[in-house]
Amino acid sequence: MDQNSRSTLHTDLEVLSARWRAAFWAAQDALQAAARDLPPGERAQRAGALDREREATARLLDEIGAQERIRLVHRVRGPRPTNPMLGLPNDALACVFELEGVLTGSAEVHAAAWAETFDELLLRQADRAGQRLPRAFVPFDLHRDYEAHIHGRPRLDGVRAFLVSRAIRLPEGEPDDPPTAETVHGLANRKSLAFRRRLDAQGVEAYEGARRYLEAVREAGLHCAVVSASANTSLILERAGLSALVDERVDGRVIVADGLRPWPAPDVLLAAAKRLDAQPVRTAVFETLAPGVAAGRAGNFELVVGIDRTGDPDVLQREGADVVVDDLSDLLDRKLA
Repeated sequence: MDQNSRSTLHTDLEVLSARWRAAFWAAQDALQAAARDLPPGERAQRAGALDREREATARLLDEIGAQERIRLVHRVRGPRPTNPMLGLPNDALACVFELEGVLTGSAEVHAAAWAETFDELLLRQADRAGQRLPRAFVPFDLHRDYEAHIHGRPRLDGVRAFLVSRAIRLPEGEPDDPPTAETVHGLANRKSLAFRRRLDAQGVEAYEGARRYLEAVREAGLHCAVVSASANTSLILERAGLSALVDERVDGRVIVADGLRPWPAPDVLLAAAKRLDAQPVRTAVFETLAPGVAAGRAGNFELVVGIDRTGDPDVLQREGADVVVDDLSDLLDRKLA
């Protein structure tokens, strides 16, 4: 078996084991909820049958794992996750996750699509100005420009912010402008097409540690929301295989429709907590950039976790992150294994 096939088998077996474990806990919860309505004999009989089925399933999955030399993390016999095991306060009821950089690497796809869109415009602008390219053409910076003008903003606001930074004036245009139009709406539509094309070509994956953490959060009975300024949030979650682990989404369309201020204002995070019917003081937020951490602090959330993907955790700590880790898996207690 080649390395790719072994990796696929490992992932499939891990997902299967996690789903069986969650199913047994759900059945146990249902049995406890119905305990008052069941005769004692029947309750004991059903509990015994559930325990036997759990044991048989656990034994089978463990045997497969041993044969394939796969060490399962989400073992059916494993303990049910608790808040302390997840690095969360005991009274936390909900979690709000930034999509880009915390759960997936989709920010890189977005940044590349923005670079494609803006660089074509900048080249045309430089050509019309009749100036030499080295001085007139300064390409879109995938890191500096993306973080300063794009990240956390709905698409149209991102276009406007970047144009202002380059002293370029374009008409607003109309929502149905073609992607070739040199208008704010035209550029936004061009970026959307570029993003979809890149997403179809290269896909997007969840960070493995993020997937494990989301699964454990759900198994612990906590509710989850995802926030992002992208209008393609649901599509990204679907492509990354995370849709079933998320209860609510606050995306670019919601931000525009509800008039929510972008990070570092806490509006988006507060809207996510409200959709989960959770008070901020009982909710943990997970962010990867300084404005997101600042938003969590401004919203008075119980716990603000910074995910450092740059190797510079001090930036997030200065903004008030309670905890800074390299990956969500760093929060998982070893007891989950």
